[in-house]
Amino acid sequence: MERKASAVQHEFIQLSDQLDDLGREIADADEEEKKKIREQQQALRVEQQQIAEEVNLWRRRAREVTQQAGTSSLRSYLNDLLEFDEDLVTPAAQNTLTLMETPPDERGFTDEQPILTQQTPVGRLLERARTEYDLRVSDPAIRMKEAIAFANRAGMAQDEDSMAEIVAAMDDPDPLVRELAIFTSIQLLRFRALRLADLGEAHAAVQQLTQIPHPAIVSVLIEIVEQPRVGYIQEGDEYTQADNSRSRMVALLKLVEWHTAEAQLALQKLKFDRDPHIVKAAQRALELFPERWNGEFPDQKNAPDTGG
Repeated sequence: MERKASAVQHEFIQLSDQLDDLGREIADADEEEKKKIREQQQALRVEQQQIAEEVNLWRRRAREVTQQAGTSSLRSYLNDLLEFDEDLVTPAAQNTLTLMETPPDERGFTDEQPILTQQTPVGRLLERARTEYDLRVSDPAIRMKEAIAFANRAGMAQDEDSMAEIVAAMDDPDPLVRELAIFTSIQLLRFRALRLADLGEAHAAVQQLTQIPHPAIVSVLIEIVEQPRVGYIQEGDEYTQADNSRSRMVALLKLVEWHTAEAQLALQKLKFDRDPHIVKAAQRALELFPERWNGEFPDQKNAPDTGG
């Protein structure tokens, strides 16, 4: 169901891109064309509202399926899901129902080892980091490649249990396991920050990213700053269109703190950004710290004003 929510969310992102294109077209259009473009924009926003509600509906169903009180309740819920006849949901629901009707000795595992106690995807990843030679070499690029592959698995970035498990592993006593956990956490949060249509959740991911004390976040923060986008935010029971300017500002200010050469170059490229607040903040930081940034933040008294 998380995969279904992700698929629906992709439709939302496509509509956002169309709205961006229309926004650029309207500047050069005559009055009659502007009227048509505004009508198209309104129709797309209505469609976005419907999609946003559908995304949240499937996410709620994904939570509810794990909260059923017993076998009978779960069976009833899964049968209800079958009635939707959704390609991404029906096979999983049907397989689960079949498994529930299969005697334990025919399932491929014993009563003493139920399916719920089997190792999680994160657990398997961490175990590989402890035991496999390929993941225990000195080159961190190998572990980064594995982290990216894991984060790109369908539905993984929206799985709260997996997110919590990998974040907890960032304190693992094994330095190589710890590094892989950090890289994977960064990549999962990157996905949320750059891909989620719900900009409230995306912003929370950006805030989590800024709390990770590892230089690997710098490249992700640069991506966030360089990618203005639109999505929606939930206010009560209403969904309204918004942009990610708040997240971009948080990422920009964190780049100033990291003070690397890559961060400095990224801020220099913001001179012509379409958000005047981003332009002003970047310009102010570059004026305060005109020297070449080398990864060491200067005296805190010279830190740029964040505006509260």
